[in-house]
Amino acid sequence: MAEALPDRRLRAARPDLAAAALQGLVDAPRYAVGEARRIFADVAPLRRQPRPDAMLDTEALYGETVTVYEDDAEGWSWVQLGRDGYVGYMPTIATGPLGPAPTHRVSALRSFLFPGLDIKLPPAATLVTGALLHVRDMRGAFAVTDRGAVPAGHVVPLGTAEPDFVAVAARFLGTPYLWGGCSSLGLDCSGLVQAALGACGVAAPRDSDMQEAMVGTAVDPAGPLQRGDLLFWPGHVAIAEAADTLLHANAHHMAVAREPLVPALARIAAAVGPLRTVRRLGGVDSYLIHRTMAAIVTMAR
Repeated sequence: MAEALPDRRLRAARPDLAAAALQGLVDAPRYAVGEARRIFADVAPLRRQPRPDAMLDTEALYGETVTVYEDDAEGWSWVQLGRDGYVGYMPTIATGPLGPAPTHRVSALRSFLFPGLDIKLPPAATLVTGALLHVRDMRGAFAVTDRGAVPAGHVVPLGTAEPDFVAVAARFLGTPYLWGGCSSLGLDCSGLVQAALGACGVAAPRDSDMQEAMVGTAVDPAGPLQRGDLLFWPGHVAIAEAADTLLHANAHHMAVAREPLVPALARIAAAVGPLRTVRRLGGVDSYLIHRTMAAIVTMAR
């Protein structure tokens, strides 16, 4: 049986160039192994085309890794994200040398990277939940990195997992809705789910259709709902905060909002159709999602 190609969103293949790992699966005149780099922008856009006005597919956060397959003469790089395997175009200036591996992640909703041990200094970067840092020292109230200092209370060691992804999602209440966004500066429905699960050590796929297929176990949409259930409609996902309350990033409020379940179900059904799927996370889901995501990203590369 022929090996299946990865989803087009995770497939590093264009008519003129493909990842070397896909040689034999796709035909291309050129193949590239790619170069691993780190993100040094606050939040780096991943666009569908190498233009600043092209659709935003997703984002990469400070400190994350990308594989760069090509840099063009116009300041764009064709890359694949390390977090979820997404492929697209990113400003070359957003990437830099790999450097030392991250040791900590930002746990605060937002923070600042200061050029020295003084909060009165103009920040060198704005950091968001999930940003990755190599912390080389703790000095008083600061975590010191090779590029500046962050308030120590705003970071946690890698491997530190939040206990409740619904509580994490609730911290994003009021965050503006941004199609393709996945940070506390702006995010969409699936970006909220991915960010909240990520803070709990669960690597979830990027888009709602992938999450609907991979995360948790399907349960009866008729309910009753439990805290943490994921509710799916065509193109949309929400989180059950309780049996009668939803949390979701949505274009109706243009923000992450909390809504009573019954009126929200009616409003969304009128817009896109009735609730399609409910998925429930269990004790083994973290392991299963990690394993599935690793397989997808490996295949995509």
